[in-house]
Amino acid sequence: MGFSEWLMANEPIVRMSFFFGMLVIIALWEVVAPRRALTVSKAVRWLNNLGLVFFNSFLLRVAFPAAAVGVAAFASEQGWGILNYYQVPVWLAVVASVVIMDFIIYLQHVLVHAVPALWRLHRLHHADLDYDVTTGARFHPIEIFLSMFIKFSTIVVLGPPVVAVVIFEVLLNATAMFNHGNIRLPLGLDKVLRWLVVTPDMHRVHHSSEDDEANSNFGFNLPWWDRLFGTYRDQPRGGHEGMTIGIRKYREAKDVSWLPGMLILPFKGKISDYAINRRQWSDSDE
Repeated sequence: MGFSEWLMANEPIVRMSFFFGMLVIIALWEVVAPRRALTVSKAVRWLNNLGLVFFNSFLLRVAFPAAAVGVAAFASEQGWGILNYYQVPVWLAVVASVVIMDFIIYLQHVLVHAVPALWRLHRLHHADLDYDVTTGARFHPIEIFLSMFIKFSTIVVLGPPVVAVVIFEVLLNATAMFNHGNIRLPLGLDKVLRWLVVTPDMHRVHHSSEDDEANSNFGFNLPWWDRLFGTYRDQPRGGHEGMTIGIRKYREAKDVSWLPGMLILPFKGKISDYAINRRQWSDSDE
């Protein structure tokens, strides 16, 4: 059995091992060196956030049993995609694939903030009243399905090697756990790291209740896109300890911290203007 075949056969185990490994590491780090004091019940948030993770995982396994790695293998067999059409060194194809797929994730993230109907789905992620490692995996099932469609389409067009897709999935899971961590890094280390990877302090700004701050720092893994496209913000106005996490209109635990309320959140309220264009919050905003 070749390496690609082994990865295909064991991809769920590899990905889940990294996911839960990082979850445990960051969770322990949050206990030892927290960045902010939590404001609501951690037990309630963790029970419901992780419950949503398992619910989404079940739905994905039923709806997409092949997953992204299977699509990459099928595209390779059929000769689909740019990198399968042209003769490209494997190492270059892997690096290019990871970087390009990360850029697509950045564009997708901007899109779900820009289009009102998509923002209704994505606001579940932002409505968490605290910010810790479980926030990084808190997404509505419909948004997860949309993400899979975009990911599959990218793979078919790009034709990345199977190993590149596995690396990308592992990196995305690991960095999502890391940059959503309620963890304290030395300021000097954070300043250097955020040129290489999205750090917790960098991404936390994105979860501010202030619209202009929430519409910045869209990167999940690589930090370069925000700097390149002018969506980078260094620090929140109120400082990391003073900033308010979440969405101003949704502050009740029954709406944002309990699973039933979380699942119906996208269907509450009216559709307003383009979320990404709002720079000042008012009572009429979602």
